[in-house]
Amino acid sequence: QARLVESGGGSVQAGGSLRLSCTGFGYTYDNYCLAWFRQAPGKEREGVAFITGAGRTTYTDSVNGRFTISRDTAQNILYLEMTDMNPEDTAMYYCAADGIYCAGGCRGCSQYNYWGRGTQVTVSS
Repeated sequence: QARLVESGGGSVQAGGSLRLSCTGFGYTYDNYCLAWFRQAPGKEREGVAFITGAGRTTYTDSVNGRFTISRDTAQNILYLEMTDMNPEDTAMYYCAADGIYCAGGCRGCSQYNYWGRGTQVTVSS
């Protein structure tokens, strides 16, 4: 029933910025964990940014201070603001919703029930 659609990906030079959006259909952005993940070629998927139902945020160390996750609950839009980007940020980015079996915050969720199809981000040097 629920569907997530990412947008905002593209190519940017190192030091530049991008804003990713994830619009939820059939899902209300409140109460539950929301997150952004990414997967680079040849690497495992990693969690990038997380936000709890109460609005608390956490980030993986490699993006902390450069990326910001936020949500517009009324419009069901999840955002990922990316600044000071570098080539290591190149990856397919996915939004995820409805984290369950969580421990230690949304970063510790064992499963997210809803996923977008991804948006490609490429950072050139």
